[in-house]
Amino acid sequence: MNCILQSSTRLLPRVSRVAATPKARKGTIPRRSYAFQAAAPPIHQVFNRRTKWLQKERAAADIENSRIADYLKDEVAMRLCDRLLDIKRTYPEVLDLGANSCNIARALARESPDETNPSAPPLATKIGHLLAVDSSSTLLHRDASLPFNSQINMTRKVLPDEETLPFSANTFDLVLSSLSLHWINDLPGLLAQINNILKPDCAFMGAMFGGDTLFELRTSLQLAEQERRGGISPHVSPLADVRDVGGLMQRAGFKMLTVDVDDIVVDYPDTFALMQDIQSMGESNAVLGREMGAIQRDVLLANDAIYRELHGSEDGTIPATFRMIYMIGWKESKDQPQPLPRGSGEINLKDVLERK
Repeated sequence: MNCILQSSTRLLPRVSRVAATPKARKGTIPRRSYAFQAAAPPIHQVFNRRTKWLQKERAAADIENSRIADYLKDEVAMRLCDRLLDIKRTYPEVLDLGANSCNIARALARESPDETNPSAPPLATKIGHLLAVDSSSTLLHRDASLPFNSQINMTRKVLPDEETLPFSANTFDLVLSSLSLHWINDLPGLLAQINNILKPDCAFMGAMFGGDTLFELRTSLQLAEQERRGGISPHVSPLADVRDVGGLMQRAGFKMLTVDVDDIVVDYPDTFALMQDIQSMGESNAVLGREMGAIQRDVLLANDAIYRELHGSEDGTIPATFRMIYMIGWKESKDQPQPLPRGSGEINLKDVLERK
């Protein structure tokens, strides 16, 4: 499903009114008051960034299980990079924001990326230099010795705070981000920073988990806690909805937006295997105050039974749905195609639809 979401909301900085200059009194020097910008409202902290960093570090330390659990991130990175096949450009400088274990670099280096053209070269040939940044050094350098590193010109850099980008304006020809944005507290602010570091008429492409991700686990956990504890606690992190992403992209200044959704369903033998893979991915819950709601063993057992009853398959496995939101936005430029003025159309859409 392809959809372009637009919003006409304009946010203006809150500026105090200019106070009237008081009349000069005898023996005093008149003082002039100036307008100033009020302090921005505080960013609502939802996620504990240090907790997320620790989760990534611990997951990457177990190299074998971490690599096994990378199947989802590798798949999403490939689907994101496939969108580059439709753009006839080369990219001298590319940023991979929140690179995890460099899944995007691995996708760019794979052979025959275009199924319709088996002789097509790897997408890495369109990349001049790829800068992969992540807060977790262990995860970022986990696969530094694998063969794909020699097939792409790449540099790794540890970025302590992924919500603050230390790059100059108009630096990159392309910014990519796969499965990292859903842990950002100030997503509108980060998108604005991404727009700033892009060169004019260059694109940002991102993929993140959407609001319906793991809805099966959410519902079964809530029912299990309600049954065993008489109440519920948030054990799955809140996620953005697809309807909000387009508005956030437009608010950040991106043009020619494209937002689409893709559901990936993975079958697991039981809920314990699902939770183990989530932990090995470094995708465990990182909501502030989560320590107050640790899941007890009896709740986990009840959750597994409820999950099977509500969503179980006939072959004994349980499905887990991961909803991916893909977004593409372009930095504004005078050379970009512009929409025709309103009312300049020569074909009535009503007449076209009535012919069918």
